[in-house]
Amino acid sequence: MKTAYELAMERLAKTSPGVKLNDRQKKELAELDSLYAAKVAEREIALNGEIARLREVGEFDKVAEVEQRLVHERKAIQAQLEGKKEQVRERAGGKKR
Repeated sequence: MKTAYELAMERLAKTSPGVKLNDRQKKELAELDSLYAAKVAEREIALNGEIARLREVGEFDKVAEVEQRLVHERKAIQAQLEGKKEQVRERAGGKKR
């Protein structure tokens, strides 16, 4: 007997079949993941340094602002990554940009 999850996945596959990626496209997606992980790490290092400095001097109200900026920048970088990955997937599906 199939689980509800398995049945849902079968229905999803029928309505929206997955895109087959070749090795080059898989490699491109992996490179994008790596590049954008590095971008996130770079921003975290910079902003965490600023947060530490602000805490040392007692500017705790500004710490919250910088933490919010870090969250916003992470989301923006993630959105950029997803956009680039979607372009790769669209090319794999034969869609024109």
